[in-house]
Amino acid sequence: MVVHSQSAALDHCSLIKTCKPTATVFNGIPVVNLGDPQAKTLIVKACEEFGFFKLVNHGVPMEFISELETEALRFFNLPQSDKDKAGPPDPFGYGCKMIGSNGDVGWVEYLLLNTNPQITSHQTHTVFRENPESFRSAVNDYVQAVKRMAFEVVELVADGLRIEPRDALSRLLRDDKSDSCFRLNHYPPCPELQALSGRNLIGFGEHTDPQIISVLRSNNTSGLQICLKDKTWVSAPPDQTSFFINVGDALQVMTNGRLRSVRHRVLADPKNSRLSMIYFGGPPLSEKIVPFPSLMAKGEESLYKEFTWWEYKTSAYKSRLADYRLGLFEKRSASAVAGL
Repeated sequence: MVVHSQSAALDHCSLIKTCKPTATVFNGIPVVNLGDPQAKTLIVKACEEFGFFKLVNHGVPMEFISELETEALRFFNLPQSDKDKAGPPDPFGYGCKMIGSNGDVGWVEYLLLNTNPQITSHQTHTVFRENPESFRSAVNDYVQAVKRMAFEVVELVADGLRIEPRDALSRLLRDDKSDSCFRLNHYPPCPELQALSGRNLIGFGEHTDPQIISVLRSNNTSGLQICLKDKTWVSAPPDQTSFFINVGDALQVMTNGRLRSVRHRVLADPKNSRLSMIYFGGPPLSEKIVPFPSLMAKGEESLYKEFTWWEYKTSAYKSRLADYRLGLFEKRSASAVAGL
């Protein structure tokens, strides 16, 4: 994705959406210390209000983060022909600009890796086989540490919501058949386009994550934006030592809309490359996604039809990024659901 001229830049970006740069840096993002005795309460409050929060004192060793960043940048700096050996994505493997198979594009290249050894992925095996053992080691060390942290976070969610048993959510992520995955996104700078148009390229278009929880870490390049309840887009200040936690669609359904999946996007920076690492914690494919009975008031009905994770995932893969994917599974119209 190296661009050598202004005309080439325009040709390269012609299908990718742009937007005006925003000066709105949002300093109101909730920050939760994982060791805080009030963490369970703070996490639930943040997930109700934003579907999103920053986690500090997370327990993931910084050396794991640094080692994976080094290995990821080494991969993304390889010649394009070498990177292409790990693609095209199936959906696992290497992809460049094309996001999914339904026409979405962005100024991004990525590696999507399977994190469940029970699920065979040819492309994941290819990525590890074609790269140094240090790459596999860095991915495994990082993912295992982030998983442990994610288990603790969703157990605190269960505590805060008084869901019994405490592992009602974490067991789905720990399950041998958990449908979880890990993604490395690289957003190269494109100063030519910004200079010509004064606009930012959309690196990854607006969307919600379909899983239960997403755990994101990035370098210190900005670009992540979230959509507030009033539909305003705001930028999340980057913090390479912390993690950002996203509520996913599945968790929204399992709490009957009490916790809200956050709509977010990434803008490419005109001068600096952005590298992000995201663990997506999903349930087993056969798991029924329904609200926890303990969260339902007497006589309260589910806002959603009953469905399995496989059914929702299949539907999501057929949609465009910006689509309201849960709309197909609501018992009432989207406009009738408070806050949507």
